[in-house]
Amino acid sequence: VAALISLSFGGAVGLMFLMLGCALPQYNQYWPLFVLFFYILSPLPYCIARRLVDDTDATSNACKELAIFLTTGIVVSAFGLPIVFARAELIYWGACALVLTGNTVIFATILGFFLVFGSNDDFSWQQW
Repeated sequence: VAALISLSFGGAVGLMFLMLGCALPQYNQYWPLFVLFFYILSPLPYCIARRLVDDTDATSNACKELAIFLTTGIVVSAFGLPIVFARAELIYWGACALVLTGNTVIFATILGFFLVFGSNDDFSWQQW
């Protein structure tokens, strides 16, 4: 129960930073909300790989490594998009910093979710 509460708190704090980067009166640009697509897409490759692979304890697994590679690409893109927006002067650099802080918190929360619920015991993320 404590893990769920801390994960939900982390998600709320990360989304708060994202919304502050968009909605503060001095920024007032909603372009950074496109990183929400990356938040949704980031766990999908690993979830699909976990469903397809029977032996998750193997030292080397091509499907699992591809999923981690794709997830890494999605996470790097989520950090790169606000920087590209700031360089193109679509958003301010302060908004970029808030969005990057939100990205850090959200992706740490997603990682924490898979660490807490990733084991194959009675209470795992596969129940969700």
